Amino acid sequence: MLNWILLGAAVPVTAAGFFWRRALTRKLTAGSSPAGGSLTSGSPAESDIAESGLVVSSHTGSSPVEGSPAEADSAESAAAETLQTSKQPKKAKRMKSLATILIVIGLYMFLTQLVNIIFGQHEKSGFEFSLWPERVELLGISISETIIYTWFAMAALVIAALILRLTVVRRFEVLPKGAQNVIETVVEAIKKYTGEQAHGTGEILCSYILSIGALMLASAFLELFRLRAPTSDITMTFALAFMTFILINAYGVRRKGAGGRLKSLASPTPVVFAFRAIAEFAIPVSMACRLFGNMLGGMIVMDLIYTALGNGAIGIPSVVGLFFNVFHPLIQAFIFITLTLTFVNEAIE
Repeated sequence: MLNWILLGAAVPVTAAGFFWRRALTRKLTAGSSPAGGSLTSGSPAESDIAESGLVVSSHTGSSPVEGSPAEADSAESAAAETLQTSKQPKKAKRMKSLATILIVIGLYMFLTQLVNIIFGQHEKSGFEFSLWPERVELLGISISETIIYTWFAMAALVIAALILRLTVVRRFEVLPKGAQNVIETVVEAIKKYTGEQAHGTGEILCSYILSIGALMLASAFLELFRLRAPTSDITMTFALAFMTFILINAYGVRRKGAGGRLKSLASPTPVVFAFRAIAEFAIPVSMACRLFGNMLGGMIVMDLIYTALGNGAIGIPSVVGLFFNVFHPLIQAFIFITLTLTFVNEAIE
């Protein structure tokens, strides 16, 4: 019964906000038109006031304030009326914003109560969360569901790369435009940033950075479909961090040789060799835990919002998800890439 009452109340609330906003819009439109008589800056009324003031000063030989008391009072009242009129549009705009908020509240009430009536009242239960993702049986092998989601992300990236290769790349022109311009801009930005952070590493590292960044973003976008992001699994993040660890030492050995790489760990004195070695092995652990913790935290927040709102989870999770499923993964991918380039640069210096 309460759902029907709230549903009925949402209709007049929405209608009141709609008609209120329309009336304010008409008022603002009429006030801004020449026929509306609005005394805005540069209006004919202000010009008449200014001209009358100039006429008074020219006839009296002094400023308008120094004229007769009647003329001074008339000028002051006209200025006060002009100031009061100029404040009206600002007040109307604020009221228009309040009317828009009232419409949004009414529509939200209507949609949530309609969902409750159709699908039944959501019974809130305790929030349950598993640190480890669920496992599924595939061809008699028990694997994590995040591995399957990773395959989906990789398949989507491969298909997108093939489509671009067959449609855009094969038609590259000297003067880039359209999709070619976007592709070249992204590749050049990644190449420039890689060169600035890790000098002399070549294009191989640039390709790896672009690939790993695309994989991390594709994994995060899966959460928009209420799937667990692969980057919220510690095994996934540790695999990414372990590849970074391999690259760090591969570039270090390539630049300095195996002996030079070990010697750099003993710099400036052999006493610090043990501590430097422990720090090197701690790099993949710290990078994996950092990425895992941040992505897991975002997923937990979104699950809490869905659980708390129940059937009222309309619109609000989408707005919050713009941060936790789009902006937040972009930041984490950027940080992971920056740390990778920083450690590689330290290894080759």
